[in-house]
Amino acid sequence: MHPEILRELSAQRGREMRDRAHRARLAKMARGSRRHGRDLPDDDFVIPVIPDYVDGSFRTDRTAGDVTRQVTSETGQAPAGHAA
Repeated sequence: MHPEILRELSAQRGREMRDRAHRARLAKMARGSRRHGRDLPDDDFVIPVIPDYVDGSFRTDRTAGDVTRQVTSETGQAPAGHAA
């Protein structure tokens, strides 16, 4: 193989390995700070909403917690097996 190609492949591999080590170091720092109760600086990352169905729609019925709250407010006590 031509020496310039070998040199470029070696340089590319070196860049990839340094980038991988940097990301691993950042992940280790994040785990360590979470483990010790320190918060990381806030960023603007927002977890995107994930649709419930393949067509991109969302579930519209009420959750069990909403039903329990409604029954509790109507009767004054929670249904059997539910903590109020």
